[in-house]
Amino acid sequence: MTSPTGGTPGEVHGTALPPEPATAFAPEITHAECRQCGTRVAGLDGRYACGVCGWTNDWSEGHRPLPRAEDDPDFPGPGVSPENPLAD
Repeated sequence: MTSPTGGTPGEVHGTALPPEPATAFAPEITHAECRQCGTRVAGLDGRYACGVCGWTNDWSEGHRPLPRAEDDPDFPGPGVSPENPLAD
C-alpha cells in the first residue's frame, strides 16, 4: 500500500523514521545553587552552568564519567580532524 505522500504507511513524507538511539544510560536532570550568586541552576548529571553570572562547575564534579569521543556515532576515527563547515 502506498500513502498519498509517496511512501509506505508509518513513514513521514516518504522517508522512514530514524531508529531510536541506543544509549547506555539516560542523563539525569539535577539541580543545585550557583556557588557564585546563589541562583538555582539545573544541569545534566551534576554538571552546571549559571546563566545569570556565568559560573560553571568543573566537568570532573559530575555524577557519571563523560562519554568518550569514540562513543559518538559521528566520531570520524582516530587521528581524523572533523571538517568544520563554518571554516569557509
